[in-house]
Amino acid sequence: MTRAFTFPGQGSQFVGMGKELAESLAAAREVFEEVNDALGQNLTQLMFEGPESDLVLTENAQPALMAVSLAVARSLEKEFGVSLAATANYVAGHSLGEYSALAAAGALTVSDTARLLKLRGQAMQKAVPVGVGAMAALLGLDLDVAREVAAEAAQGEVCAAANDNAPGQVVVSGHKAAVERAVEIAKGRGAKRAMLLAVSAPFHCALMQPAAEAMAEALASVKILSPVVPLIANVTAAPERDAARIRQLLVEQVTGVVRWRESVIALADLGVTTAVELGAGKVLTGLAKRIDGRVQGLSLQTAADIEAFAKSL
Repeated sequence: MTRAFTFPGQGSQFVGMGKELAESLAAAREVFEEVNDALGQNLTQLMFEGPESDLVLTENAQPALMAVSLAVARSLEKEFGVSLAATANYVAGHSLGEYSALAAAGALTVSDTARLLKLRGQAMQKAVPVGVGAMAALLGLDLDVAREVAAEAAQGEVCAAANDNAPGQVVVSGHKAAVERAVEIAKGRGAKRAMLLAVSAPFHCALMQPAAEAMAEALASVKILSPVVPLIANVTAAPERDAARIRQLLVEQVTGVVRWRESVIALADLGVTTAVELGAGKVLTGLAKRIDGRVQGLSLQTAADIEAFAKSL
């Protein structure tokens, strides 16, 4: 069986995430302590107890989601002897999940990843004043039509496809007025639903250029190794192993389209039959089924999930 390990992105966070892992598995507690120490912040208390209003802040949600994903990955290895290199043929992550994937595959340390994601969250939030940008989900339109809608809605402002999540599920991002126009245009173009998303900034569009520059500076001073298995990168939807190229792709990813639909198809074309999602929520597991029938999704969130997976190998 050919497997990929996948890592969730923002939106999968919830109060209480990781708590059961910490209570059950020493390896998970070790990861959470590493992240807390790296950030000089009791992030785990926020993850376990909330308040939700603080957890959803981009600068907290990003390292928190990574921490849960890495707690699962390390628990597999240390508690059950399941190494990523021996079990997965590829890794992939949705937006911030790409950092989790790289850390799990040994390209980044957990501490560096936590600090990078904290900075990434802060830089993305600072890039655009609150209320200036927006994102909207256009459901029932494919990527080409969504791009036409965004181009028509722009009218001199920024409006672009940001996430190609699955067939008929595209997210657009940009200036608030342009994204609002896109919602109305999409309805006229046959979208089943088109609605603004509750996000704090317009991610993955040209308005994020200041954040891309901040990440370029931060990534330049961090050691990146070649991952033990190839990464299917968000911006290329293709296997990547060269550390210097991955560094550049992480910068491009800030303003680029998250090509998740194409990434899952690429995994299927490479022979992957199971996409194992490590971390909070089951968003990617659900998307895998919608994207390509050749790929079965599986979610590992709890100690019981991890143990069952280890025993199935």
